Amino acid sequence: MYAALMIDDLAAFRAVTTPDFFSYDAGERFDGDALAILIKQRHAEGVVFAWNVNDPKVEVACDTALVTYVNTGSATRAGVKTDLSWLESATLKHDGQHWRIRFFHSTRAAAPRPQ
Repeated sequence: MYAALMIDDLAAFRAVTTPDFFSYDAGERFDGDALAILIKQRHAEGVVFAWNVNDPKVEVACDTALVTYVNTGSATRAGVKTDLSWLESATLKHDGQHWRIRFFHSTRAAAPRPQ
């Protein structure tokens, strides 16, 4: 998913998501291609994202999987880089041949508290 989003490849995004895919991100619900379209719009505005999946935990039961992880990265706008992190999860379904993302959720993680 991230590889497709990085290069605005809608066909690749569709190849890794289910037809009924939806997500919660940035405080909103996005159905189908809407999340990919939002990222493409941000790219057109000059925003550059970096995403890194850390410490994924995967649970599988039959044809369903739950993946949780911390995504660390950044958003760069007008040459100003902002380091960010998100708490993310995804539910995947196996269609008999491939695992595809059916639901994705991303919440900005709070900044680390000073010690």
